[in-house]
Amino acid sequence: AVINYGASWCGVCSQILPVFSQLSNKFPKLSFVYADIDECPETTQHIRYTPTFHFYRDGERVDEMFGAGEDRLHDRLWLHS
Repeated sequence: AVINYGASWCGVCSQILPVFSQLSNKFPKLSFVYADIDECPETTQHIRYTPTFHFYRDGERVDEMFGAGEDRLHDRLWLHS
């Protein structure tokens, strides 16, 4: 699973969100979730940078990525799929 933590006021987050959605079709074995840090403060309180991506396997966080590089995100998704 991968969680994309972002915010509506974050321009970079707005740019990567459509790519995140497209990549969900390319990696159907992964669950893709978007969490707005302003809408879900109780679950996003430890997020310092937007966007932040957390990668989970068997309920455990196994990786983290900051920023919105499309190629970097694709490579991380490939690694964890």
